[in-house]
Formats: sequence, C-alpha cells, structure tokens
Amino acid sequence: MRAGLTRGIERLNGFKRKLHYLPITTATMLRAAEMWADTRRRGLPTADPKDLDGDVILAAQAERVKAVVATDNVGHLSRFVEARRWQEIA
Repeated sequence: MRAGLTRGIERLNGFKRKLHYLPITTATMLRAAEMWADTRRRGLPTADPKDLDGDVILAAQAERVKAVVATDNVGHLSRFVEARRWQEIA
C-alpha cells in the first residue's frame, strides 16, 4: 500500500473472495502477545525489537485451530507450535 502497488492489493483482495480464512480475534492477539513476551524474556526473539512479530501472530492462530504451520521458517515457528517445511506436508 505504501509503495502504491495496487495490483498486489487487488490480488490479495481476490484471494479473500476465493479462500476461507480465520479472522484474528482479540484472544488470538493476546495469546500472540504472551508468546512474544515469553520469547523475549528467554532471550529468544523471533524478530527485531522494533518489528511487528508476525511469527507469533501466525503461531497463535495455528494454536487456536490446532494446525500445523507450513513454512520455510521452521526454526522460529516451532518454538510455539508444530511447524514443518511445506514440502514435507502431504
């Protein structure tokens, strides 16, 4: 959005119409905050201190629905939930 790349935004809106997704709730965001704080206390952050940590938000969503996260970032996400490389998931 910041860069004015409207084509990409249009593609994302198209996915929204075609795919089912689970909205992020306040409870999920609070759980993500707990995960974020815990990893910081243990000295194991998954993002720069100034960054929004998408890993913990994704992990909190996956935990909520008891899902395995398909990712190339198994190292960070497996701290919170079951995570596997997407190529390994049948």
